[in-house]
Formats: sequence, structure tokens, C-alpha cells
Amino acid sequence: MSTRAAPRARRSSSWARRRGSTAVGSREPVLDALGRAGFVARGVVYLLIGWIALLIALDHRTGEADRSGALELIAGKPYGFAVLWFLVVGFAGMALWRLMLALRPQRADKSGAASRLTSAGKAVLYIVAAYTTARFTVTGHASASSNQQSADFTTDLMRHGGGRWLVGAIGIGLVVGGAVMIKGALEKRFAKELRTGSLSAAARRRVLLLGAVGKTARGVIVVGAGGFLVDAAVRFDPSRARGVDGTLRALAAAPFGSAVLIAMAVGLAAFGAYSFCEARWRRL
Repeated sequence: MSTRAAPRARRSSSWARRRGSTAVGSREPVLDALGRAGFVARGVVYLLIGWIALLIALDHRTGEADRSGALELIAGKPYGFAVLWFLVVGFAGMALWRLMLALRPQRADKSGAASRLTSAGKAVLYIVAAYTTARFTVTGHASASSNQQSADFTTDLMRHGGGRWLVGAIGIGLVVGGAVMIKGALEKRFAKELRTGSLSAAARRRVLLLGAVGKTARGVIVVGAGGFLVDAAVRFDPSRARGVDGTLRALAAAPFGSAVLIAMAVGLAAFGAYSFCEARWRRL
């Protein structure tokens, strides 16, 4: 390359990098806003699930303590229609943000691949949440409860050869995954995902407490749901599978069940509040 061509090539390369950086930067604020809206939407839903669980513990409500029950509760309130559409946008935004994380180049090691796979799985879940919420908002018909969905899923798997073993394996995976969630929550591993440098020490402790309590409650539900799948596989009875609502009601039926369910309601509400904290301080 000639001496005059080299500076031109360097200038062209520098301009291309600046242009690419600008293009990416112009998209990031929108993507971040969608992700943060998703955390707010998730927070609203978990606060309501916690509230429903508390009412069940106090024998004031017999509705479903899951997302379907939360949507029905929102629909019956003033401005419920607007809130429901916000949830649709929030869930869709969270799905898009998770999808971008799955597609974004990361570390080439196993942890990077696992992170992308986890983000892709969560993107699918939030796509489903956005679709079912939008359908409920438009038609007024809620999707099946988490209990019914779990039973239907288990029934479909058990119709096929080896399905019983697959259900049991999924159940064991959920139990192990839930235990890992609880361990991580108690060790506050999620703190590295937050930008809390501007918070006082007391405020940071409160945020981490909400996260630890909330994530522990979620882990308990995951362990319980996994246990029900294992039980369904062992008994070869799909009807024994349970979702969020069924797991909470099973806890309520145990000794000191009302106290346990109240504690779970507080934990789920804490996770909702922590979701709002993530909307403000999560590293995106």
C-alpha cells in the first residue's frame, strides 16, 4: 500500500468504527428502556401474586395465585385496561432485551454459551407472557391457570414413549435449579448485576434484602413445582403436576400452612419490589 493510501485507509476505518459505534449507541437507549419496562411489568405481576397468596392464606380469596389470577385482578380495577397494555409492552420489551442478550457476542467459554442459552429461554417465556397478556386484554379470556398448563404439559409428554422418564428428569432439573436459585439468593450473588454505587449503605442493604427474600421465595416455588413433576412421574398421574398456584396451595395445606403461605406471599411481594429496583439499577 502506498504511503498516501495508508492514511486514507486508516481514516476510512476510523470513520467506519465511529459510524458503527453511533449506530449501536442509537439503539441501546431504546433497548435499555424496553428491558427496564419489562422489569417493572414483572414487578407489578409478582406484587399482585403475592397479594393474592396473602388473601388465600387469610381465606379472603379463592382465585389463582399466578399470572392469570394477577391479570384478572388488574382487569377489574380502574385503569386496568391501560395497565394491561403496559404489561404487554413491558413483557415484549423484556423478550426483545433477552433475545438481544442471547444474540450479542459474549465470552467464548462455557459460561458465555450458558448465559446466551439462558437468555434465549427467558426470551421465549416473555414472548409467551406478552402474547397471553395481549390476548387476555383484547378478548377478556385468560389463558389456562399454571396448574392446568402443568397438567396438560405432563399429559402430552406421558403420551409418548419414555415421556414418564422425561417428566421425572425435568422435575429433578427443576428441584436442582430451584435449590441453586435459593443458594444464590442467600449468598446474594445477584448483587453483581446491580449498579448501586450511588446508594447509601443502608439503601443498598435494603435492596439486597429484597432480592434475597424474593429470589428465595421463587426458588422455593421452583423446587415445589419440580417435586410435583417427580411425583407425577413416579405415580404416572399427570394430574399431580402443579404450577405456581398449586405449589402455594400445597404449602398452605402443610402444618402451619397459613403462616408458611403468608411468608411466601411476603417473599413474592419482595421479589416484585426487587424487580422495580432492577428496573432502576440493573446492569443492562
